[in-house]
Amino acid sequence: MGQVITLTSGKGGTGKTTLCAALACCLAQEGHRVLCIDADVGLRNLDISLGMRDLAPISFADVLADRYSLSEATPHPEFPNLFLLTAPVSEKPETIRFQDFGALLDTVRQYFDFCLIDSAAGVGDGFHFAVTFADRILVVATPDPASLRDAAETADQLSLMGKQDIKLVVNRVTPAVFRALRWTVDDVMDEIGLPLIGIVPEDSKVVLAAANNQPLILCTDRKAARGCLHIARRLCGEKVPLLRIH
Repeated sequence: MGQVITLTSGKGGTGKTTLCAALACCLAQEGHRVLCIDADVGLRNLDISLGMRDLAPISFADVLADRYSLSEATPHPEFPNLFLLTAPVSEKPETIRFQDFGALLDTVRQYFDFCLIDSAAGVGDGFHFAVTFADRILVVATPDPASLRDAAETADQLSLMGKQDIKLVVNRVTPAVFRALRWTVDDVMDEIGLPLIGIVPEDSKVVLAAANNQPLILCTDRKAARGCLHIARRLCGEKVPLLRIH
């Protein structure tokens, strides 16, 4: 039985979508069958981070409406065991029946090892829609006060929903910021109140990969790509050391 993992954040700009795409590619590269679902209804961007912007992926709403089947999810051009269902652009989260989406995910678990859902930022309808049926949740934050506060509020909302398997990813980490603020990773975990699953360094290759319509891990195996690979392996149960912040 596969796992459904939702990536969410308290605010925009944390790099959540890029992280979702990179983790999916890492898991696929490791031999797992992976489905990505862009749940940021009306503001889809996951295809760009996956290097699939020139394709015409079908949306999960098309599958819910029986216009296409799950088996017709758009395959990745470089990773044959990675697939995408994009977000619809002409609907709103409140128009999508939660139970129908949950039933779709039940089917997804039967055919994929991992399903990664890219949630809308914040704690509105899009957030609830994306996290309600997830088995595991990754809260993505950057090491700045506003992001940490919003991530803590997101963690509180998830706890109130009864979610238990929640982990923190600290993204876009730069040593200079940590030194200037006199922070450690432990300080960030204490601020948000979640256990840490990984650290991802700031990396200019992220922007360059998107600009060249390529997945990050096909552009580099260092910095952000390495951090994502470590997280992907932890999701599979491997014991991998955290990246050191120099």
